[in-house]
Amino acid sequence: MDIKELTCIGCPMGCLLTVKIQDGIVQKVSGNNCANGDVYARKEVTNPTRIVTSTVVIKNGNKPRLSVKTKSDIPKDKIMEVMEKINDTVVNAPKNIGDVIINNVADTGVDVIATKNIKRVG
Repeated sequence: MDIKELTCIGCPMGCLLTVKIQDGIVQKVSGNNCANGDVYARKEVTNPTRIVTSTVVIKNGNKPRLSVKTKSDIPKDKIMEVMEKINDTVVNAPKNIGDVIINNVADTGVDVIATKNIKRVG
């Protein structure tokens, strides 16, 4: 049986979790003070995902960069590919919160969206 220890990020408590895994299946999660910890631990050891936040260059806007994020979590092993796509992206103002900036980034099925309003200038 494998044992993994994690610090939970499911809520602000930051519980130290112990996860017991046998044959790739989570047998037990302990150390969590809420249900979020159990869910987080099971997902983290079997299929870890993350939400990616960054910025893209925006032209003709009142700011030089537009903050963006993945609309939902993506597989952890796709982060670098997603960041390459984000870093290569240049958009034109105006943009509003929730606008899709990159559709289906890195074939994850997840869009990258704007998290700030940028007005057009000039």
